[in-house]
Amino acid sequence: MKNRCEWCGTDPLYVGYHDAEWGVPLHGDRALFELLILEGAQAGLSWLTILRKRENYRRAFQGFDPRTVAGYAEADIRRLLADPGIVRNRLKIEAAIRNARGVLAIAEEFGSFDAFVWSHAGHPPRQNAWRSLAELPAKTAESDAMGKELKKRGFNFVGSTICYSFMQAAGLVNDHLAGCFRHAEVKRLTV
Repeated sequence: MKNRCEWCGTDPLYVGYHDAEWGVPLHGDRALFELLILEGAQAGLSWLTILRKRENYRRAFQGFDPRTVAGYAEADIRRLLADPGIVRNRLKIEAAIRNARGVLAIAEEFGSFDAFVWSHAGHPPRQNAWRSLAELPAKTAESDAMGKELKKRGFNFVGSTICYSFMQAAGLVNDHLAGCFRHAEVKRLTV
């Protein structure tokens, strides 16, 4: 039996996410935009809830193409609010649209949203070696800086805690516990 970070429990969807996705360096504007929106949608909920709705989100937000989402209007907001497959929270839906517009502006300035996001990580990304979940921080100076910069650019649902969760999930930092079988595997992907 493999040692895993205990946060993923035994739910097959959660275990699969832990084993294949969490902490793996993620690139591409669309993929990073999707993850940022899903992290914001999680606010006040569990990540497992969002994982269970992820395919519905992909359908509802038309594959998370930032240009498409940036063009959403009130009719799209009403459509999304009526969709039982996603979290039907007006503030989170409006934030996704606003954040899509921000992604496009950042891509224009930095060449890509990917370049902006990864400018907030060390090179190679930090390889932590936490022994227990109690040691993991909820936020860091880097997530503070990312959240502050995104808010300055008009983004919502991008506080430091959400940004750190995003950074962990996107592999900007390796926070797999030292005893987790994925720690060494993810580390090899970042050098």
